[in-house]
Amino acid sequence: MDSAIDAGKHVAASSAAGPPERQGIDWAPIIWFSGLLLVSYVAVLYALGQQWLVDDDVSHGPFVPVVAAYIAWQRRKEFIETPKVTNYWGLAIVAWAVFQMLIGSLGAELFLQRTSLIFAVTGIVLFLGGWRILKLAAFPIFLLLFMIPLPKVIYGQITLPLQLFASYCAEQVLTLLNIPVLREGNIIQLTNKILNVVEACSGIRSLMALSFLGLVYGFFFDSKPWMKWALLAATIPIAILANASRVAMTGILTEYNPELADGFFHMLEGWVIFVVAGIMLFMAHKLINFVFHRFIEKKQSLPKPEESATA
Repeated sequence: MDSAIDAGKHVAASSAAGPPERQGIDWAPIIWFSGLLLVSYVAVLYALGQQWLVDDDVSHGPFVPVVAAYIAWQRRKEFIETPKVTNYWGLAIVAWAVFQMLIGSLGAELFLQRTSLIFAVTGIVLFLGGWRILKLAAFPIFLLLFMIPLPKVIYGQITLPLQLFASYCAEQVLTLLNIPVLREGNIIQLTNKILNVVEACSGIRSLMALSFLGLVYGFFFDSKPWMKWALLAATIPIAILANASRVAMTGILTEYNPELADGFFHMLEGWVIFVVAGIMLFMAHKLINFVFHRFIEKKQSLPKPEESATA
């Protein structure tokens, strides 16, 4: 009798706790939801892929899902060993993704359509695996945002100040080198040529690509969870200064040969400056680690006054 009562209590407790946790990976629902997701977003993904091919600002786009998938694959052991619980809040997030997709389609707003894909993936992961699985997948899902071009409204608000800043820095450098220069907004007048710092030269493409690179670099080369976010913050001034240096370098080279400001040489400058920005990111990583180990970690390891007195 007592054993029957205990068994009844156990069943009641199990029912109150929700669905039982399970380990391993059940591929059937994953394949099913992935197929539905692909069918639902095939038009959105096709248009996005077309833009990757023609828009230099998101030329890094094709690498983003590949890197995100590789990071998720790197964590496959944790995914397998972590207990999974069906969480119906995931369906609510998927419903929001569907609503956002409809609004974006009706309003011809590509950014809403594309970001709804991120919400859909998040909701599916939460529904199939629960909060602990979503926590493991959060970083690769977040990376997917870097494959989506910024909306035109935000793009314009960012690029114009970057254009003006790059033009101003180039003017100051050229003046310091005694090179005659006259600047009007984002137009730089030199002796032999007029340089127009257009949106493509604002540095937004290097900012987006370098931000993605900083996050991935921090994930693979540093075990501290906060380091990737510190490097993300560091990429912003690095990318802005690197682009300003590129505009200044273009002005200097133009003074000697105007042809160096166009064509292959101009593209080569961009690649060289991006490599330099990557080196600066590496140096920023070393500097942050030095400050952390030299001051913060050392300070945390010192005994507190109370502990010293007790000892």
